Amino acid sequence: MSSAKVYTPISPLPSYFSSNPRGELSATEQSMYNEVLAHFSPGTYALPNVEKGELSEFEKFWVSRECILRYLRASKWKVDTAIQRLENSLKWRREYGLYDKLTPEYVEPEALTGKEILFGFSSSGKPAFYMVPSRQNTQESPRQVEFAVWMLERSIDLMPAGVENVAWLINFAQRAKNPSLGIARQVVNILQDHYPERLGLALAINVPFLISAFFKLVLPFVDPVTREKLKFNPNVVKDGLFAEDQCMADAWGGNQDFEYVHETYWKALVYKAEEARAKHIAKWKDLGANVGISEWDYKEGEKAASGEGIEETEADVSVSIPKPKEAIVTVLDVPESEPVSTTTTPAPSADAVPMIKEEEHKHKDTIVTNTTVVGGSGHGGTAAAGATATGGGDGGDAGADGGAAAE
Repeated sequence: MSSAKVYTPISPLPSYFSSNPRGELSATEQSMYNEVLAHFSPGTYALPNVEKGELSEFEKFWVSRECILRYLRASKWKVDTAIQRLENSLKWRREYGLYDKLTPEYVEPEALTGKEILFGFSSSGKPAFYMVPSRQNTQESPRQVEFAVWMLERSIDLMPAGVENVAWLINFAQRAKNPSLGIARQVVNILQDHYPERLGLALAINVPFLISAFFKLVLPFVDPVTREKLKFNPNVVKDGLFAEDQCMADAWGGNQDFEYVHETYWKALVYKAEEARAKHIAKWKDLGANVGISEWDYKEGEKAASGEGIEETEADVSVSIPKPKEAIVTVLDVPESEPVSTTTTPAPSADAVPMIKEEEHKHKDTIVTNTTVVGGSGHGGTAAAGATATGGGDGGDAGADGGAAAE
């Protein structure tokens, strides 16, 4: 295990693919893709039955080449179905508040205890989305589901070129209470309807008897593609799912001695995700700012795969890391209405590793550390169950891959 504690998200490898994994389509698939693209491409396009139907810049950015292909695969390559599902998701994203309501400040009360964490990447580059139900800190409410969605969106921001889905790692140890089926169902429905093909792995340890018994009953009826994504009590390092240096030591067998200190982690995550998203949008604009631009291109996949690297800048952000006893008091005293500042420094590189340096100046109450932060999961008890259940719910999507490129 690493001797130094880690308090912030870590960066992925420079590249996981030598070429675009979704680059090649059959003639039939390309024809279907072209039909969907042509539907959304005209400058006069507007969402049906919506007062302001014109697509915003962010919505056009969302309708990428890979996004269209995900919806086509989830729709079993039925063009009309894919178009309808895409339009439904575009409307839902507006109504749900993904572009205005769901801010870091709004969802932060759900994040105070670290019940959902983005940290590290799988061996194939999937962002690792940790869920710890025992850290549940709020009463059941819509915001719990909104927090799950917000964390999923941040995992998408942080995906390397060529990566399209997430690895969920759920630790059911020391459960505070049973998951709410209502919340779990909401999360599953959102994932099925508006995040097709985003489940890469669902890994669960210390699984309660009832959940384990349920899956033993249903797994024989789950399609093989989805079944392969579900793993109970795995050794993620020995099984080759994660490299040691990309996985938490606690409960999961990696060598990263991660400790959740809310003020430190949250500030770094928000900054890192915002930096990555801003960089992608800027490149997307350079490529024409239209629907159908490839995520591989605006994430500069070819450049990363060639080993050229991307220009790097760094920003030092001073953060206070409370000692464990003081940390609990500090976290609970954070007012819900008081936003956490992200940063005032220039945007650094997305490829630097945002880890706490061992330049610590110990004081009586806190340790002030200089941290290199680069750029900028879900409710603990209930969304964890939702993410687990997603394995079954994603079956139709995964099984619909057909002749498309493999996951």
